Amino acid sequence: MTTVEAAVAAEQGSWHTFKRGLALSPELRSGLAGTLALAVVATAGRIVVPVAIQQGIDRGVVADGGPYPSVVATVALISLAVLTLTIAASYMMNVRLFTVSETALAGLRARAFRHVHDLSMLHQQSERRGTLTSRVTTDIDQISQFLQFGGIMLLISGGQVLIATVVMFTYSWQLALVVLVTFMPLIWIVRFLQRRLAAAYKKSRERVGTMLGGIAETVVGASVIRAYGVQERTEERLDGAIDGYRNAQFKALRRSVFSFSSGEITSGICLSGVVIVGVLLGVDRDISVGQFTAFLFLTTLFVQPVQMGTEILNDAQNAIAGWRRVLDVMDTEPDVADPGENGTDLAAGPVSVAFEGVHFAYPGGPEVLSAVNVDIPAQARIAVVGETGSGKTTFAKLLTRLMDPAQGDVKLSGVPLTGLRFASLRRRVVMVPQDGFLFDATVAENVRFARPEIGDAELYLAFTELGLADWVDGLPNGLDTAVGERGEALSVGERQLVALARAYVADPDLLVLDEATSAVDPATEVRLARALDAVTRGRTTVAIAHRLSTAEAADRVLVFDAGRIVQNGSHAELVAQADSVYAKLHASWVEQTRSN
Repeated sequence: MTTVEAAVAAEQGSWHTFKRGLALSPELRSGLAGTLALAVVATAGRIVVPVAIQQGIDRGVVADGGPYPSVVATVALISLAVLTLTIAASYMMNVRLFTVSETALAGLRARAFRHVHDLSMLHQQSERRGTLTSRVTTDIDQISQFLQFGGIMLLISGGQVLIATVVMFTYSWQLALVVLVTFMPLIWIVRFLQRRLAAAYKKSRERVGTMLGGIAETVVGASVIRAYGVQERTEERLDGAIDGYRNAQFKALRRSVFSFSSGEITSGICLSGVVIVGVLLGVDRDISVGQFTAFLFLTTLFVQPVQMGTEILNDAQNAIAGWRRVLDVMDTEPDVADPGENGTDLAAGPVSVAFEGVHFAYPGGPEVLSAVNVDIPAQARIAVVGETGSGKTTFAKLLTRLMDPAQGDVKLSGVPLTGLRFASLRRRVVMVPQDGFLFDATVAENVRFARPEIGDAELYLAFTELGLADWVDGLPNGLDTAVGERGEALSVGERQLVALARAYVADPDLLVLDEATSAVDPATEVRLARALDAVTRGRTTVAIAHRLSTAEAADRVLVFDAGRIVQNGSHAELVAQADSVYAKLHASWVEQTRSN
């Protein structure tokens, strides 16, 4: 591909991105006709000054028998009226553009965030959190900046150039040709720079995501950084991300400055050419003093938006780079999709589980689950055990449809998970993850995420039934105690207590506990064991645990090893199988319990 072909392809690509970006924000079309009408009035009004100057000079100042003050006064009054109308139209247009663009981009930000949230766990884990966050924050901010500045200037400047060109040809076609010929090279320069600016700003937007990811990681992992005394290495890593963004931005800005400087030089050459040719035409009396003076003003009205166009190009390429990154996310189809109207609801009553020939592998890695076949009766309490990396957590994520298997089916009460509507699935199936994630709110508000309508009395009763009333009473503000960001005002074990309470009030038919008691102290574990006995009664429970008590209390134990279920039976049956995987795990648990 030649340089010219590449530039044309880049231009077409940018225009395609621009059109798709606008299509993502239908709010931008709201009142568009009225805004364009105001832009026409605001643009046309700018031509009144050079026309008024020409009329005032030729008919009022240097006219035969003049000067005529009344003509000058009339022209001035008409100009004042038109300029007042122009200012009013410009103000109203700006207000409409700012209002519409902010409304549209708020909608785009919300849609992009929802789409990111709908992407699978695999996709979210494949990108740094800062990169995903930047796509709904700084990338859209760049689009906003362009629409609110570049959009206004495009509307006004395009019309201004068109009207100025028509009037220039009316006054002097020779000078008009001088202006157009002078600016022809600038058009080629702008087209040449467009592809390079697009690539430079794409890299800049990517570096922003990397920088935000590094900053977020440093803030979240501050305690680990201090604990290991690696502040210096962390700072070097973060400095590298910041320098990467700075260098990418400098590269883009250097190209932008070259474009803007080209406009400045072209403008100077243009004005010089108009003055030289205009004087020659004046000597031959092919142009009047008023027309020549007005033409100089018209040249300024032509040059100003064209020169501004080089700056608009800078913002446009930055915005298009942001739009492309947003579109990349929006174009990513969720691989775990809600069947919506084509799906079904889970039938009322206890829930059974079936894994039929399930295989799963993370992208680029070996299989972590292979040929998993298991039936879990409704209301059974199942413990899932195995060494680290044996596939237990992946089993839980497939069971709750945070991911879909590469092969095989996962069924609830005989219905494949892929056919269940999310609303029904999330209402009937609840998972308590290992980290017990909490939102930056109070204990009560975190539990109410499961049931917003629950009152304080019922909420306290739930903690009482879990055997946690004394723990709640010991908190500084009881249920109104703030847990901090990610629950960091509480201990790891306390976060898990709140997460368990949240799952309890949700009252699911299938409860999945992913090592939910792994970080609870022994005293709390005993209390929770009694509470969980009541909580799990009457519902299907799958508990993934490293603790002996969980396996002993279960109806059945599934033993995973290297991605396969190698044992399936009661605790008593499995522990009796000498030299089995479970027998070795049990011996390790017993030894650990004695040492504690």
